[in-house]
Amino acid sequence: MTAPGRTADLLIVGSGIMGSAVARLVREASAGTRIVMVDGGPAIGAVPGLHLHDVAEPEIWSQYNSRVASGIQGFYTGVTPKPSRAHDAHGLEAGMHLLSTLGEGATAMPAAAAAWNVGGMGAHWTAATPWPAGTEVFDHGDPGLWQRDLDTARRALGVTAAAIGPSRPGEVVLDGLRQRYRGIGPADRAPQLMPMAVTPGPGGRLLRTGPSRIFAPLGSGGDGRFTLLPRTLAIGLDHDGHRVRGAVVLDVESGDRRTIEATATVVCADAFRTPQLLFASGIRPRALGRYLNEHAFVTGRVLADLGRFGLDRAELPRPADGEFATDSLWLPQNGPAQPFHGQIMNTTYLDEGGTPLAHAVGLSLYSPVETRPENRIRFVEDTSDVTGMPCFEIEFGYTGTDLTLIGAARDELRAIAERFGEFDPDTESTLLPAGSSLHQTGTVRMGTADDGTSVCDPHGRVWAFDNLYLAGNGVVPTAVVANATLTGTVTAVRAARAALRTIDS
Repeated sequence: MTAPGRTADLLIVGSGIMGSAVARLVREASAGTRIVMVDGGPAIGAVPGLHLHDVAEPEIWSQYNSRVASGIQGFYTGVTPKPSRAHDAHGLEAGMHLLSTLGEGATAMPAAAAAWNVGGMGAHWTAATPWPAGTEVFDHGDPGLWQRDLDTARRALGVTAAAIGPSRPGEVVLDGLRQRYRGIGPADRAPQLMPMAVTPGPGGRLLRTGPSRIFAPLGSGGDGRFTLLPRTLAIGLDHDGHRVRGAVVLDVESGDRRTIEATATVVCADAFRTPQLLFASGIRPRALGRYLNEHAFVTGRVLADLGRFGLDRAELPRPADGEFATDSLWLPQNGPAQPFHGQIMNTTYLDEGGTPLAHAVGLSLYSPVETRPENRIRFVEDTSDVTGMPCFEIEFGYTGTDLTLIGAARDELRAIAERFGEFDPDTESTLLPAGSSLHQTGTVRMGTADDGTSVCDPHGRVWAFDNLYLAGNGVVPTAVVANATLTGTVTAVRAARAALRTIDS
């Protein structure tokens, strides 16, 4: 990577999946574009932006994979969110932090967390990439462009249609799901293996797509016109109300501030910190921080009744090397007839000698939540969080319609579980706290008109600005029921294309 510069054609704020996708797509289209990418956090491990599932350092690898094996979504991040003892950005440890420990008011969404590291959440995510359908889609009247952008997002993430499984017990589960949901939705939305952003590696290991795989120079260098600046926190955008000159950044190590100038700027900081940066910069459209959405999350686990399905305990499958699950399965949502997204992760329990003891079907159902402006981030004037940025309070709650669907999801999870074994919903399932999914959307949502209900246009351009773009899950305007990363990457595809047009104009 080149020495830090003060000017760029393209400035990218955030080094996660969205930022790396923007960098990759711009670079594919233009070899000469000067790209600078900033991130407040440090790298984890020797390769910046590498997914923690694949790191070479044993301690980091073990920590991540032990958390994944818990099967609890909030711990899939690899580092259990823990209280921060830091007093400023310099003292923050690399990894995941609960928003509440960073000084935000997150009582209404207590499990919400943010990544503080190069690669952002992209170094920690599950790599599940189900595609959106029905009301999750935001094609704005151009389904052909939507499909092309979705395909580009799949390519950028390296999506594999059938990644983990099916094992023999996995086939049993899929058969049971297909019987229950036969005739609901189109054939390509039937129960199936979970699409995942993985690549087969040496010895058959499945390598996760992290930012350094999306855009290789982020991790390995070799691109003289790309500069990664870790420990460089964007604290404001320098603008005149119509055009952004660049970003004011804080060197987290030294405390120095400077401005990085750019022809176009794309902010991909996440669903909380993107609106935070806009607010800090005095860019405050009426919809900023509003329409915060996150599906509800019901989860459970049932031990399979092996005898019921003619399964031999001694022949139960073992997970592949580097994996905890024998199967990663998907129950797609199909609108009102089947409103829930299902993620099913199965595993075999072994004794200390490696002898199979039992097989568990891990069930999670995501239930849609209504999009409404009352669910929001409310910024607190003249108060700063640990990073020195404006504090915010999360206001989030469920409507009566949401609660009815959550109840139906719990009933549905029980009905599914009982197909495979004895199940006690009171002890073997729960509704996780808000924030647990890490799939927040909507806080800088796109729209077709500058009417107060959106922050940017369908290309990610912030209203009233001609060179400021947003990308990421916060831009998604719909209530996404499934894992949101693939859907969010569509916004990165659009922002990259639009920013390059600005640079070339």
